[in-house]
Amino acid sequence: MSQPKLRVAILFGGRSAEHEISLLSARFVLESLDPERFEPLLVGIDKGGRWLLQDGARLLAQARDPRAVTLDGSTLPLLLPAHPTGALMTNGAEPSAPLPIDVAFPVLHGPLGEDGTVQGLLELAGVPYVGSGVLGSAVGMDKDVMKRLLVAAGLPVLPYRALKRARWEREQDAVLVELATLGFPQFVKPANLGSSVGISRVQEPRALAAAVRAAFEFDDKLVVEAGLDHPREIEIAVLAGEPPLASVPGEIVVEHADGFYSYAAKYLDDHGTVAKVPAELDAAATAEARRLALATFDALEAEGLARVDLFLERDGSFWVNEINTLPGFTSISMFPKLMAATGIDARTLVTKLILDALARGARRRARKTTVD
Repeated sequence: MSQPKLRVAILFGGRSAEHEISLLSARFVLESLDPERFEPLLVGIDKGGRWLLQDGARLLAQARDPRAVTLDGSTLPLLLPAHPTGALMTNGAEPSAPLPIDVAFPVLHGPLGEDGTVQGLLELAGVPYVGSGVLGSAVGMDKDVMKRLLVAAGLPVLPYRALKRARWEREQDAVLVELATLGFPQFVKPANLGSSVGISRVQEPRALAAAVRAAFEFDDKLVVEAGLDHPREIEIAVLAGEPPLASVPGEIVVEHADGFYSYAAKYLDDHGTVAKVPAELDAAATAEARRLALATFDALEAEGLARVDLFLERDGSFWVNEINTLPGFTSISMFPKLMAATGIDARTLVTKLILDALARGARRRARKTTVD
């Protein structure tokens, strides 16, 4: 007798500026699920925060352009009760039978999805989930806290300053003088976003204030980092295990007019970037990139999966840029490409992530909650 299929709730959309990228990631995960082992339950979260049951055929039929994908806002709203039920409930006028969940697969990029908030909700509801836990998700999302931990772990991080909105509004002139000491070019980033949303490359002091104001449209805290002279952008995918697996390195070569790995270069320009997988690195550089990726994964309490982004200077020096604890799963995303080049195809990858989530959930349930 065949085993019953496990129901996988794919959570996507969300209330961040990366909403549309999340829809494309959900499509990839849905396409990659093993239909013999798993039954998908699609849960789209709209920009107002409503959880909506979605149709897989509609998602698969949509364009792969983030400017053209949308949730279906006319479907049944859902609730995840904040107690250990392991089930979703439809939120209609009439009571309904629960929709059991065996495991959740969040592909919610950015705040209120990748930052520990949804992970905490799933913990309260007793639902195993793919990816890092509350702590790893939170520190991985906040670029300021992330860099503090990387520095404490002795990992190479470029000089940077964190800036909060209150200080900027109180003493803009002094802040601009301080930030200028980082030199130019420099990068101004919202502290809690990904997908290059809100990032500016600043070439000269007179452009700095406008870049700061633009980034504050997305967050109340910024990170301003010293730039390098056209470094190579190296990325490593990490998959949890005993021990964790670091992929072959990949390289992003930017050919877009922005001159860096911007949102437009990533998603809107078909010729904005070239992904080299594997990257052209010698054995020593490959080993060092993998070492740094695994050390970053460990230092930031990551679980499940992550993509670690590095800068490589012309003299061979590596710098850790950041970790992404829920990297993109779109058709052009580096995480699945890197894993494929390491010998793990999309279906195997998605299956491994789900089984890892179930194993971690079982270990959590086995913890003692009383003192003998």
